Amino acid sequence: MRIGSDTGGTFTDLVGGDGRVLKVPSTPDDPGDAVRTGLAELAATVSGLTLTHGTTVATNALLERRLAAVALVTTGGLADVIEIARQDRPSLYDPAARRPEPLVPRSLRFEASGRLGPDGTAIRPVVAGDILGGADVDAVAVCLLHADLDPSHERAIAAALERDGHDVCCSHEVSPEFREYERTVTTVINTALRPRLRTYLTGLSRSAEEVLVMTSAGGLVPAATAAELPASLLLSGPAGGVRAAAAVASAHGFDDAVTLDMGGTSTDVCLILGGRPAPAAQREVAGFTVRFPALDVETIGAGGGSIASIDPGGALVVGPRSAGAEPGPACYGRGGTEPTVTDANLVAGRIPADARFGGIALDRAAAVAALDRAGVSADGVLAVVDANMERALRRVTVERGVDPRSLALVAFGGAGPLHAASLAEALGIGTVIVPARAGVLSAAGILTAPTQRDLVRSWPDPADHRGLDAALSELASEAADLLGGNATVTTAVDCRYAGQSHELTVGSVSEFEAEHRRRNGHARPGDPIEVVALRATAATPAPLSIEDLPPIDRPTGTVVGPAVLADPDCTTWVPDGWQTEPGVGGALVMRRSS
Repeated sequence: MRIGSDTGGTFTDLVGGDGRVLKVPSTPDDPGDAVRTGLAELAATVSGLTLTHGTTVATNALLERRLAAVALVTTGGLADVIEIARQDRPSLYDPAARRPEPLVPRSLRFEASGRLGPDGTAIRPVVAGDILGGADVDAVAVCLLHADLDPSHERAIAAALERDGHDVCCSHEVSPEFREYERTVTTVINTALRPRLRTYLTGLSRSAEEVLVMTSAGGLVPAATAAELPASLLLSGPAGGVRAAAAVASAHGFDDAVTLDMGGTSTDVCLILGGRPAPAAQREVAGFTVRFPALDVETIGAGGGSIASIDPGGALVVGPRSAGAEPGPACYGRGGTEPTVTDANLVAGRIPADARFGGIALDRAAAVAALDRAGVSADGVLAVVDANMERALRRVTVERGVDPRSLALVAFGGAGPLHAASLAEALGIGTVIVPARAGVLSAAGILTAPTQRDLVRSWPDPADHRGLDAALSELASEAADLLGGNATVTTAVDCRYAGQSHELTVGSVSEFEAEHRRRNGHARPGDPIEVVALRATAATPAPLSIEDLPPIDRPTGTVVGPAVLADPDCTTWVPDGWQTEPGVGGALVMRRSS
C-alpha cells in the first residue's frame, strides 16, 4: 500500500493509493503525531506500507529559529560573509527594515589556514588543527573559498573535526556552486536543521516499511537522504501540489497554466510551461537565500487562517499572521477570537453553514462576532486577500513575460477553489480547473511523485565551452547511478551573457537567447555566452499517477453560478457569470457563462 501525506500549518492531509482521503488537524509540537494518526486510520499495518511525505518541519524550524547551535569554519578573511551577504536591503524605502540576524554569531565563526585560487588550485596548504578552540556547538559547517571546484581542503578539515567527535557538514556536499554567500548560508542552514530533521524523520520512519520524502525540486528521496540534506526540503509540500496540478492541466489540454494553492496558512503559486513547472536554482526562505534545486514557487502569507485587522494607519490588512491549527479561525470554536479569511468566506455565504473541516463543525455566529469586534467586513477581507494573491500571480506570469490570458488557472488547497474565479476574472484568465481531491492535491502529488535526484556542479571557466558535453554526460551518469537501472536523466546548464550577474537555466547553450528574450524582452545576438553551472536530474516514475487514482463524484451537469459546491476536502465558489462543467477524473472546469 502507498499513502501520500502533506503536513501543513493547519491540517495534515493524507491520500491513499486507493483514493481514500483524510484531513486531520496538524500537531505543531510534533508534526509526526498527525501523520501517525492518519496512517492508523488509513492503513491496517506498517508491513508493506510506503509513506511518501511532504513536510513543513524544516521551513518552520528556520522561520522560528529552532535550530542547532552551529560553528562555521571558512577561509581567512571570509568569516563575515554570512553577515555582509549581498549588501542589499529587504525594503529599499523602509528605514526600519532589517535583514535577518546571521545564523552563526561572530564568536562561533573560525578561519582556517590554506587557500584555493579561483581555478581550484592550492595557493596555501590547509592545516587541520584545533580550529574551534573548544567551542561548545551541536554541529559544524565547513565552507571554504572555491571548494566547489576542489573539495580536498574541506575534506581535510572535516576529517579532523570528526575525529574530535563533531557533526560536520561541508559545502561541497550541500551546494557545490560558485557564489560564496549563497553557498555558505545554504550550508549553515543545512547544518543547523540536520539534528532536528534527523530526529523527526527517524521517528517517522517507524511508521511505515518505507518512507520517501518530497524535496523542493518535486521528487522523492529516501528519508535517510532527506535527513542529511534538510535544506532541500524547505519547499517540500508545495512542490507536490504543483507537480499534480501540471498533470491535471495537461489532461485538460493546457500544457501552460498557473497554479493557486491556498491552504490554511499560506498561498503558493507557480508557472507551468510545456507541462513542466518552472525550475529555480535558489529561493528566499525566512530572508535567507537557499541555493538548492527547487520548483519556482512563490509563497505569500495568505491562507484560510490569515488574520484580518486594521493597521495603525487605518488600512485593512490580511495576513501574514495566521490563526494556524491552534486555535484556528473563530468559526472553528477552538478559542480563536480574531477574524480570518475562512470566517469571511463563511459569513459571505461561500462556505455552507453545515460544512465540516477535518471533522470540525463551523460556528457562523462566532465568525460574525470576530469580524464585528475587529471592525472589518467579510467582503472587505475577501477583497484584500484576493488583491494579495493577484499580485503573487502577476509576479510569476506578467513579470516573467507570460500573458496570463493564455493560461488555465489550476486551483487547489482547502481554500483555493473559493477564490479562483475572482482571481481569474482579475487576470483575464478564461478557464479555471479545480482538480479532483483539490483540498488534498499536494498529498496526492506527493503520492504520485517520482523518485528523483538532482545534481549540480560549477563550471570552472565560464567562457570556455570545450568539454561541456562530456562533463554533462558524466554528471548525468552520476545522477543515474544514484537511482539504479531505469532512471530517466535530463541535463541543463546555467547561462548568462558575459558581464551579467544573473543566470538562466536552459536545456542547452543554444536555447539561451530565446529564453533570455522571453524572460527579459530582448536578446544580444553575437554577444559571448557564459556557462557557470551544470545540472542533471535523474528520475524514476512512481508506481501510480494522478490519472490512476479513482475518479470522484462531482456534478455531471452544468452548474451556473452563483453556487457553492462542497466536497469533503474543499469548497468551490462559482460566482455569478461563471459556470462549471465536468472535467477529467472528477475535476471541475469553470468558465465564464456571460
